[in-house]
Amino acid sequence: NEISEYCHNHKEPIFITKNGRGDLTVMSVEAYEELTARISLYKQIEEGLADIEAGRSQPYKDAMKDVRKEVFR
Repeated sequence: NEISEYCHNHKEPIFITKNGRGDLTVMSVEAYEELTARISLYKQIEEGLADIEAGRSQPYKDAMKDVRKEVFR
């Protein structure tokens, strides 16, 4: 209960060592979900930047022009 309470109150993981080396990390589910959401966001940003660099994207105004052409045919 003490570890759970600490994790919820401090919103940070607890690092458990074994023989002086890192062994386990314990965190609240809320902190874990926030961490995984942040990782997912970073991955999406990275993919978007790769698309820009590879020329697989276009400015918003140009994209909207294409959408309007399709919608109002």
